[in-house]
Parts: sequence; C-alpha cells; structure tokens
Amino acid sequence: MKKKLIEVAIPLEAINTASIREKSIRHGHPSTLHLWWARRPLAACRAVLFAQLVDDPSSHPDRFPTPKAVEAERLRLFSIIEELVQWESTTNDEVLERARAEIRSSCGEDLPHIYDPFSGGGSIPLEAQRLGLPSYGSDLNPIAVMIGKSMIEIPPKFLHQAPVHLGAGGRTSYRYAEGLAEDVQHYGEWIRQRAFERIGEYYPSVEIPVGTNAAGGKKDGKVVAWIWVRTVPSPDPAFADVEVPLLSSFTLSSKKGREVWIEPIVDKNSKTILFSIRTGGTSAEIKAAEMGATAGKRQGFRCLISDAAITYDYIRTIGQAGKMGTRLVAIVAEGKRGRIFLPANDEHERIAHSANPEWKPRLVLQGKAQVNVANYGITTVGDLFTNRQLLALDTISNLISEVKKKIESDAISRGMADDARHLRDGGAGALAYSEAVSLYLSFGVSRLADISNAHCNWSRSANQAVHLFGRQAIPMVWDFAETALFSDMAGDFRTSLNSIVKALVRLNPASEGFEVQHDAQSMSYPENAVISTDPPYYDNIDYADLSDFFFELMKRNASDIYPDIFQVLATPKNEELVASPSRFGGKDAAESHFLNGMSVAIANMARGANSNFPTTIYYAFKQSEIQAEGISSTGWATFLSAVMSAGFQIVGTWPIRTERDTGLKVGMNVLANSVVLVCRKKISTAEVITRAEFIRALKRELPPAIAELQAANIAPADMPQSAIGPGMGVFSRYKGVLESDDSPMSVKAALQLINRELDDYLGGIQGEFDADTRFAITWFEQNGLKAGDYGTANNIATARGISVESVKHAGIVESQAGKVRVLRRDELDDKWEPGTDQHLTIWECLQHLVRLHEKDGISHATSVLLKKIGDKGEAVKDLAYILYDINANKRQDAKEAIAYNALIADWTELSRQAATVYDTRGDLQQRLDL
Repeated sequence: MKKKLIEVAIPLEAINTASIREKSIRHGHPSTLHLWWARRPLAACRAVLFAQLVDDPSSHPDRFPTPKAVEAERLRLFSIIEELVQWESTTNDEVLERARAEIRSSCGEDLPHIYDPFSGGGSIPLEAQRLGLPSYGSDLNPIAVMIGKSMIEIPPKFLHQAPVHLGAGGRTSYRYAEGLAEDVQHYGEWIRQRAFERIGEYYPSVEIPVGTNAAGGKKDGKVVAWIWVRTVPSPDPAFADVEVPLLSSFTLSSKKGREVWIEPIVDKNSKTILFSIRTGGTSAEIKAAEMGATAGKRQGFRCLISDAAITYDYIRTIGQAGKMGTRLVAIVAEGKRGRIFLPANDEHERIAHSANPEWKPRLVLQGKAQVNVANYGITTVGDLFTNRQLLALDTISNLISEVKKKIESDAISRGMADDARHLRDGGAGALAYSEAVSLYLSFGVSRLADISNAHCNWSRSANQAVHLFGRQAIPMVWDFAETALFSDMAGDFRTSLNSIVKALVRLNPASEGFEVQHDAQSMSYPENAVISTDPPYYDNIDYADLSDFFFELMKRNASDIYPDIFQVLATPKNEELVASPSRFGGKDAAESHFLNGMSVAIANMARGANSNFPTTIYYAFKQSEIQAEGISSTGWATFLSAVMSAGFQIVGTWPIRTERDTGLKVGMNVLANSVVLVCRKKISTAEVITRAEFIRALKRELPPAIAELQAANIAPADMPQSAIGPGMGVFSRYKGVLESDDSPMSVKAALQLINRELDDYLGGIQGEFDADTRFAITWFEQNGLKAGDYGTANNIATARGISVESVKHAGIVESQAGKVRVLRRDELDDKWEPGTDQHLTIWECLQHLVRLHEKDGISHATSVLLKKIGDKGEAVKDLAYILYDINANKRQDAKEAIAYNALIADWTELSRQAATVYDTRGDLQQRLDL
C-alpha cells in the first residue's frame, strides 16, 4: 500500500498562511453564494485533498532511492502545494493543471470519487471538483444541500454557455459559469425594477437641508438606512402612556473628526421625548449622552422621562404581552462625501408602518437560533422582520416565480432544448436552466434577509448596517438599522445578488459533481470513494435551528425545483448530530446522542472508504476547550476514541489555523482552529500490547517522526498537535493497550504519554549543542533573563565540562558581583559575524537571527545571516523549538514564544533565499586572486 504525502509531511505553514489570508477575501469567494456557518478554508481543503491523493516519494524507492532524493522530491511537491493554496490559483488553469497531473500520476486515469458526508457549506466537494475529481457531497440539512447543488452540481450542466437573456451580445465566448452568472445578474435586475414599480413608494428619499456640506447642495437624498429603537411603556405610573426608547447607544458615528450622536430632548410637562442629531460634540457631551443610554445596562435601562429603572424582567413582560413597539430615531442618507445623519420625521415613520405584507414566515425559533429573543415576544422567524422588510421579501419572491417562465422562453428562443426536463431529473435544457437561474435568485433573497431584518446592528465605526449572523446565534438587539431596498448599498437586492454573481463567475468545475440529501449514518458510499469530511463538532453550532431562518424563504422559492428536499415543514433536527441540551432533554442525553450517532457515522465511513487512500476528518477545536485542558482535552480524546472504535487507525494530525498568532496563549496551542485527522483502516490482525510495550514503541518511532516534522518546518506552536499523529499512529495500530492493572489505556492517557515523549525529545536534542549553549538553556529555564547566584551557575557549567568564564567569553552571559545573567538579544554585539567568531555558539546564532527577523522579517539581510550560519542552521532551528517550549509552557512568556514560532514559520522561505544569496565579497576575492 502506497503511503500518501499527507501521512508524512505537508507544508503546513504555507497552508495556514493562505487559510488566514482567505478570511479577508469576500469578493468572488464561494461562501458569498449563501451563508453557512464554520466553513473550512478552501485553501486547506484543496491542499489536504492533494496530499491525500498524491504518493509520498518514499513509496517509490525505485525512483527515489536515497533520503536526499526523497527529500528533494517532497520539496518539489511542497512547492506545488504552496502555489496551489494561493487564492489567485483558484482560477489559474496552469497551476490547477499541474496539481491535477500529479494526482493522475499517483492515481492513474481512473480517478477516485471524493465524498463528503457532512458537506455543509460545500468547501471540500468544491475543491475536489476544482482538482478534477468526481465530487460527491451529502447533508441532512436542506439549505446545505441547496448550497452544495449550487456549487458543484448545477454549474457543470451549463459550462461555457452564453447567456440567454435577449440583451446579451458582443461576446463570442464564455468561460465556466460566466454566462450563467450574467443571466442571474440580468434577471435579478429585471426583478429589482419591477419591485421598485410595486413597492418603491415605501422607500422614500429624504429631504436634506440645502447647504449641508456632504450633500453637495441637493435637496433630496438617497436613504441608506433608517435607525429604529424598540420601546416600552414607562414603568412609572405617572408616565404610563409614554413610549420610552431602549437605546443601547446614542452614538451614530464614532469616526474621528466625524462624530455624530443623538441628544434626547425630554419634556415632562408635555410627556414627550424627542431626539436631535448632534455633530462634533465635546467628549464630555458625548459621554454624558452615552451614560444616559447605557447607565445600569446590566440591570436594564432607565426611563428617560422619569428616571425610573426599566428592568429586563419588565421588558420581557411587555414583550411577551405584545406591547413592545418601535420608533424611528434617525435617518442615514448618502452624501457627496460620506454619510449624512438626519433626524427622524413622522412621514417616514408613517410610510414604514403602513406596509402590510401578505406573507410572513411562521416557523418557531428554536435552540441557539432564539438565544434570548423569545423572552421578549419574538418567537417566530417572521417576528425578526419589520412589515416593510417582509413586504420586500414577499414581493421579490413573487417576482422570482414570475421571471422563471420568462427565462425559459428566452432560453428556447436562443436555441436551448425545449425538453421539459427538470433540474432534479438531470435536465440541462431551457426548463432546467430557468430553474437554475431562479435558484440563484432565491439565494439573493436569503442574502437580503440576512442584512434586512430587525436584528441588524448599526456599526458606529464603519457607518453601515451589520448583517444578522455575525455570530452563530440570533441575539436580542434594542436599536437596529433597517436598510433601504433600492439604495445600491448593503440591503439592496442588487447588492445582495452582485455577491452571488461574483462567486459564480469564479466557479471553474473540472469534473462532474453530485449533492444529495442524506444522513451520514446510513449513507451508501459509491465504489472507489475517498472520504474527506468536516463533521459537526459537538455542541458548537445548531445548524438546523439557525438555518430555519432561511428555510421558509428557500422553500417558497425552490420547492417546485426540488420538491423532495422541501417536503418537510422545517429543517430536520432530531437526526442532526449535535449535542443540543435543549433539543434532547439535558446535557447527558445530548452528549450520548452525539457520540453514538457520530460513532455510527464514522464506522459507516470506515466501511465505505477506499482502502488504497487515507481518510481525512476535520476536528474543530473550541478555544475554551484547549485553554481548559490543552491537547489532551476530554472532547478531543473522546472524538479520537470514536474514530478508532469505528475501525480507523490514526496516522497523522495536522493543525489548520485561520487566525494569526495574536491569539497565542502561553502554555498551550490555541492557534489551531481545527485539526485534520489522517486515518487508515485498521488491519484485522491488530494485537493487544502492554503499557510498557507502547512506551517502548513510542520511544522508538516518535523521535524520527518528530525530526521529519521539524524538517518540514512545522511551527513550534503546531508541533504538539502535529506530533499526536505519529504518536496516535502507534496507539491506534493495536487492538488495545493494557495498563498495569489490565484495564484498557484511555486515549487521554495515550495523549499525555505522547506529549511527554515530545518533551523528552526536545530535551534530548540539547546534547547535540555546544556546552555553552546547553548551559544557557538550563540557566534561562531556571532564571529567565534575571540574575542568579554565581555558585549555582558554576555548578551547572562544571557539569557540562566548562566554566562560567567560558560562557562569558562566548558573549552570551554577564557575570559580575557574584551574579550571572543571560544577556538580552539587544545586548549582544551588533557587529557580530559568525565567520570570525572564535567562540561560536548555537545560542548566539539563534539570538542574532531572531533579532534580525523581528526587525526585518523575511529580508535579504536575514537570509544572508542564515547563509553565514551555514551548517549550524539545523541546530539553530532545533534550539528555536526548545526555547519556544520553555517560554510557552514553563516561563509563560508569550512574546518570546511568538518570536521563536515566527522564525520557524518563515524558515522555509529564509532557507530558500539563503540558498540564492550572492556572496559579493567571496566573488571579489576570487577575482583579486586571479
């Protein structure tokens, strides 16, 4: 059986860097087709799939007979991955074809099918398809299935086709889904124009005072958003007929030099609360206004007219009685040089309240979808919207139904087959095309709903509305921004649709794709299936509860396209593999449901997986989980146990990061947002061994595996989780490991032993350093950079066959007045040259390299220094791992730990540049000698 690259080494830092960068990319990213929660980065999925299928060079001793040849070939494959993971490569056919060629070289022309039984947001099937592999996905959730179909199943049906709308012309060719994207945009514009004709009166412009600087002197301005606040009757009996606003903040814009805030004008005699818009107030005035809004917020609000306390219990009572109201407090308009904030007016409020939608979603909010909104009388999906927002969603949905016939007619007139075959039946003619375009238009409605509901906050720093699902819940908000439907900004159907169009244009399927609705526990896998999947993690996200927000909208617009998928009244919940206490009657029952179901699902994978390839499973870490228990956390150990019980042997673990190391906590690795488990089917002849035998196997097999990880420049922060792979490879190879009392060893105990062996390994390589460096390590571990007693220092030095004076002569410690101290990096000789140092130490080499790297990063100067260090480079890297471990886990010095971690992260590129450094002095000397 050929070993695959992912079982040995991958360029983890390059993958993580690309994954981090991808988070900042929105335009054209497939995630903008439709919201889904906790998607895996495309870069990581692409790299994992490539490494999962491509042979490691050690599998071909005939072609790569020496360790040097194996390493050179591995580096060549790394370079392909490093290019492949770049965002720009997602549409670079040349780069993609190089990757596909490598896959074909390892797999032959009969390419395996890639299957993801928890396809969710579709990242894995999409990247499999991009790599030219037959792609399959399945999910229990109807919304996830629609996302999957939109990404991998529909675009290949209409590949390279010209648009069908009658205004198309001028272009002679279309790549990939460009024609489909153009039609989505065209017919979306048709819908928008007719929506304006029908409901444009509900979205008036606003009169801007002439002379307003940002308005350019115009009297009518385009509304960006209306700022509303929820209200309750004053709890003071004397003012019970006054609707009191529950403003959480009086600030509208916090941009420096452009501060705008609301000043309340209270008249107790007339029992009125009015608001004026203030600009450029003093910090004291703004603070006073904010205090008025937020004083005692944890206990509730205060009545602006009577100063009585408004407790949350009171607000809940009012809300559940249906007596909570809303009030317009400000209007945001678009000016010539930015946002203009205007006071509310009665006409705009009257128009908004006059909207009377004929349709309203009735699904009851459940679980994390409701969080606490139900406590305030917001119990259904429809309650999350204003009447005007519902009118807009209703109108656009009606128009999607109307435009479908027009699309079909236009397609027939353009020569597309009039075969009356639906998409669900494999159709690719005019009817199927009209359904495809309509489905993407319905996605536009979903995107619109996310930014156009009564739970969208107004960002005071960005001066724009913020979409609802900024986190995986629906929180209660007291003031919200209602976006304008025809503003050409966030909240406009055109804007929502533009994101979908940009994503469609970049879809470049290189194979067919299939997405079905099915649960992972009973799924029958196609023959030759290679499995890569990102299952739900425990209780992190209640996907079904959250996606109910979109379900009725999607059902209304797509149930005639895929009736079987939408025959249910809501998204399936009891079958969903999440540990939701509210759904299953308590924490224990929820945990049992998750673990039992996940074990069945993984066992089903083990039965269906192609034995010639490893299976990859993503495990999503919670930051709190790692902080509490580290890499041997209960959740992690339980999941590993379920994987092994299902019949898998774990042969690799790769931490995938999507956050920079600003989140590094000393003492543990919290950089990894998820870990990719690499699994092989366990052989049926596996035996039982003792604890002692397991430890001996670890000591024999783990050090060379860790050395290979170091050679691949795995960052020190990622080493503990990466070392789990070869360690668990030993543990899970056996049928069982017995403790001294004959009880089976737990996975958690095995993880702790693996971590201990890693520590021993890092300690063991100290013996390869020079004596002065070994002294510095020990002294630093005990004292840090503080001074310690000379006598103790001399005893440590003597044990290493040297003296304190030797270490002082090396230039790495200070010794005076009976005290010894390790010098800081900035105290070392800045004119130091490794080639002329007669008392060279690994410690100095590392500290000078770190100092330069901290200052310049990957630079010519840093590369030159690495080249000068020469054959001591590997020892310097080893020392960086050791000092990272000391600072992160023992001295709790995050800043120092990050410095060493950053150097290793950049080591590959520094080494590459060092290899090409031009030694001008050497060349000049050679010419002088001639």
